Amino acid sequence: MNAEVTYSFRKISEKASDIFQLDSKTGKLTVTGHLDFEESELYEIEVQARDGRGLSARTRVSLVLMDVNDNAPEITVTSLISSIPEDSPEGTVIAFLKVGDADSRENGEVICSIPGNLPCRLQKLFDNYYSLVTDRTLDREQVSDYNVTITATDGGTPALSTTTFFLLKVLDKNDNPPVFSQTLYTSYITENNPKGAPIFTLKANDADWEENARVTYSVTEGQIQGIPLSSFISINSETGALYALRSFDYEQFREIRFQVQAQDGGSPPLSSNVSVTLFILDQNDNSPHILHPSFPTDGSTGVELAPRSSEPGYLVTKVVAVDADSGQNAWLSYQLLRATEPGLFSVGLHSGEIRTARSFADKDALKQSLVVLVKDNGQPPLSATATVTVVVADSIPEILSDLSSLSAPADPQSSLTLYLVIAVASVSSLFFTFILVLLVLRLRRWRNSQLFDSSSVTFSGVPVSQFVGIDGVRDFLHSYSHEVSLTTDSRKTSF
Repeated sequence: MNAEVTYSFRKISEKASDIFQLDSKTGKLTVTGHLDFEESELYEIEVQARDGRGLSARTRVSLVLMDVNDNAPEITVTSLISSIPEDSPEGTVIAFLKVGDADSRENGEVICSIPGNLPCRLQKLFDNYYSLVTDRTLDREQVSDYNVTITATDGGTPALSTTTFFLLKVLDKNDNPPVFSQTLYTSYITENNPKGAPIFTLKANDADWEENARVTYSVTEGQIQGIPLSSFISINSETGALYALRSFDYEQFREIRFQVQAQDGGSPPLSSNVSVTLFILDQNDNSPHILHPSFPTDGSTGVELAPRSSEPGYLVTKVVAVDADSGQNAWLSYQLLRATEPGLFSVGLHSGEIRTARSFADKDALKQSLVVLVKDNGQPPLSATATVTVVVADSIPEILSDLSSLSAPADPQSSLTLYLVIAVASVSSLFFTFILVLLVLRLRRWRNSQLFDSSSVTFSGVPVSQFVGIDGVRDFLHSYSHEVSLTTDSRKTSF
């Protein structure tokens, strides 16, 4: 029994006693608890051996733990900016980081990384401290926010890693002006439109955000024929809808050119302009206007002279008319509406030329009254009438013989007042008085002049077809008759 040895812990810490166990008979030291290098790298135990007679010996046992890679790296964000303006300069700090690993040696060496598509980079400051900074200019209109992922990886085998992430929002700056959907706008509106009629709507988009993207519209100042543009056109500042403030007249102006400005709500605001052309479309709102034959202003009745010997197709006169409209609304056609002798005259459908349709007969009246209808091609068509008086005769004496039968054509649209009639009568009286005085003076002078021989008088030099006044013709012929009778002495020719 003197050789029987028993073993026991002579000196051991409380924590170590929970981890290690000593076999009292064999002296075998075993691990019964969990070993953690991060808690303790070294355990020192004093063991005693005693024999049966009570003699003993001691020894110290030092247990050094070998580290294994059983701890993942840790990431601590010490400072973070979750939103950054898009115009921030390169190198702006987003976050500060601290990384660490409880393991040792290569197991505790940590490397940080971020994805390559982020507009930032990690910058090591000292020891295990890093900063996350921007490495290029941000553009909110391209990317409005980023999911930033930071990964810390140790050098163990196998390697362990830890990931943390946060959302980085890019704040908007007013760096984009409004942009119209078209570079040039063209629209059409029919004349005689009601006031307040909608024309069309413009649209401009702003790539910015919120107030910086709120667009308002306005029409730039200008004038149309000296009138402010604002009295013609209005625009809804919020929607961009254009409205007509007055009824347009195609005959007054055919197009309106102006500019519309789109401005955002940023500070300072940005704006852009676009050109707008508004074309006025014609409506058939103008009747044809007769230029020839025109209503005489000297109180006489306008007539056309045609020789009795005219062949069929002889050009008597031409009705000339214009229309203030355009296009098919101004295409004019002519039609013989009424005639004294139906079938005697014809009117060119598009030329307005009045020609004889057949030869004159003895039974045909000296005075022919023609009513020509001038009609446009609008929908519905508008029209006007022209009254033409044609006198059929081969010579002026023949006209004089039937002058009493000619009368001025009635104008159903005449609206002469009593004062106008009195004025015309007064002027006519003065004119005839002047003619009589002139004839008396010439009579006295011609009595003393040499008489000339004029046994026959013709009027071949007088144009047959011209626009003259019947009263004027009568005065001319009477004057000419007196002149001849006073200067031919005993061989005078009277009418």
